[in-house]
Parts: sequence; C-alpha cells; structure tokens
Amino acid sequence: MKKMLPLAVASLLFGCAQPTDRAQQYFDQEFTATLNQTQKIHSVAPRDFTEFAKQAEQVVDNSPSMAKVYQPLYEQLNQWVLESGDPSQLAKFGVQTAQLGGGDKQGNVLFTGYFSPVMELRHQANETYKYPVYAKPDCDKNCPTRAEIYAGALNGQGLELGYAANMIDPFLMEVQGSGFVHFEDDDTLEYFAYGGKNNKAYVSIGKVLIERGEVPREKMSMKAIKDWVLANDEATVREVLEQNPSFVFFQPRADAPVTGSAGIPLLPMASVAGDRSILPMGTPILAEVPLLNSDGSWSGAHQLRLLIVLDTGGAVKQNHLDLYHGMGERAGLEAGHYKHFGRVWKLGLENSATQAPWAMPPEKQN
Repeated sequence: MKKMLPLAVASLLFGCAQPTDRAQQYFDQEFTATLNQTQKIHSVAPRDFTEFAKQAEQVVDNSPSMAKVYQPLYEQLNQWVLESGDPSQLAKFGVQTAQLGGGDKQGNVLFTGYFSPVMELRHQANETYKYPVYAKPDCDKNCPTRAEIYAGALNGQGLELGYAANMIDPFLMEVQGSGFVHFEDDDTLEYFAYGGKNNKAYVSIGKVLIERGEVPREKMSMKAIKDWVLANDEATVREVLEQNPSFVFFQPRADAPVTGSAGIPLLPMASVAGDRSILPMGTPILAEVPLLNSDGSWSGAHQLRLLIVLDTGGAVKQNHLDLYHGMGERAGLEAGHYKHFGRVWKLGLENSATQAPWAMPPEKQN
C-alpha cells in the first residue's frame, strides 16, 4: 500500500506550483498597482529591436501631434539600441520605466494576436462565390441582426461589395474589423476598412463552440473555428454564426497600408493594441514577447522587443495586449495561436511630456 503524505506536507510540496504552460514567469514579487515604477530592468531574453525605428518613423511622419509628444523618447530609444540595447542601461539614456503588474499581480501580461486577412472575392456572384460582403445600410438603432441579414434583409439595396466562397471568411474579417480583399475575377487588391456595425451585442463564437463541446477550450483558436466550419454543413455553420447578432460592415478603399485606430500604418511585430487609459496611442513599451512553436505551444523562450501602442480593441483592457502579426493566411495562423504571457514595461523620458510613466489617475490604479 502506498503511503500518503500528510495534507500539510503535500500542500507545501505541491500546492505552490504555478502554471508556466502559457509562458508565465515568476520572480517572487507581487505588484500593488497596474503600473509600477521600476528602477532597473533585468532581462536575459534575446533581443530583436530591428522594426522599432521603422515603426517610430511612421508615427513621426504621419502624426505631428504624436511626434511632438513622443519623438524625443523615440530618438533616445534609437540611440540606446545603437549603443547598448541592454535593458539595465535604459536609465543612462534618460528613459524611465514602469512595469505592468499583470492580471495575477506577478507581472504576467496576456498577449493575444491579430492580423489583416486577405479574403478572396468576386465582384459578381456565381455558384461558388455567393456569400455577400456588405457596405453599411442607412440605419442606426434599427439595423437588422446577423440572422436577418443572412435571411436577405439587405437584398436589393445595392450594398454588396463582393461575394465570398464561404461564410467564415467574411465573418473572420468582421472580427478583425478590416482587411484586404483580392478579387479573383480581375486580379485586383483592395483594402476594406471598417464601415460601421449594426449596434447589436457581440457574442463570441469561440465561446459558443466551447460551451457546446464542439472545440475543447485549450484548443480554441481562429484556426480551430475555421476548421470546424469547413467540417460542417452550411445550415449548421449558419446557425452557430447567428448566435452572434452583431454584424460589421465595410468601406472599400484603394490598396493602402494597414492602419490602427491611431491612424498610423502598422508594421508586423512592431505595434500592439492596448488600453489607451494606461497606454496612450504612441506609447513605446519594452516587452518580453512569448515565442511559440508551430503548433501554438510555448517554445520555452521569450524575445525582448520594442513595440509601439497604435491600436485599441474592445477586449483589450489593462494587462492585455494584442500584437499585430501582419497580413495574410500565415499571419492569421500565427496570430490565432497567441494567448500567452510576457512581461511588459511602459517607457517614458525624464523632463519631457512622457516622464513618470507609472503615473496614472488614481481610479485606474488597482
């Protein structure tokens, strides 16, 4: 017969084990605030700062107001990258730091990912390309629901921007809020910007599939949703998609750079969406970004990157950042895997508009 450990001893041995499967890190400290003044950053993660200067240049070139606030800080960070790049040396360049406390108050900040899809469309419907993508109708509070739109509520209004070969590609572009479309009938590329929505409550389809037992919670990703859709018949798919009454409309533009809510062109792995009450648009951050394997599992390593907050999102609050991965199917696959943790520091420059990056309204400190 196996001997049983006393409960108290077992708790000491096993009760304090902390999960690391999603790249969590622990340094025996607890943070009391959302932003915490940090004297010196210690990180042994390999560094990749190659895209920061290009992303900073996009901010300076496209937004005089943000340039006025952030250009001095960007210039000091570029100098730091050239001369050192050692996070423990930031103070020598006048750069001040504040670490995000993380949802667990141990510094673990959630990274998810987003991307710019490229959707195949035709200008005119045929037997394959028969699912319309719409411009916004002339409605406000009384816009039709997703189910009503699928049932033909917008037919005959001339709002069709093109036709997709399945229901899920337009749906996923709605989740992203914008994206590129390739018209296969004339080989042209256009950018579909966000054109408004029907003002109905958003319901997560991923959550619906988990609750119905269709996709295990630990396997949930954009790829998992698309795989489920392609494995089921149209009626089944439509019924699930209709559980989300919210519907996003688009506005065509000529082929243009992908921009975030700050109006700045976004570069892959150089920009993030964040909570603007903590991280105003244009804020540079230093982040240990989790590196993933091709199957979406954590590789066991992080990479130190300089990123700029240039976008927002309804689900991106406080200790949650959404990392922009770029355009196309591969970017979508990589972004869909992201639900992992890293450490994050907000950066500021002493004696400038960005000084004391740990300062924020008392009601936001929790």
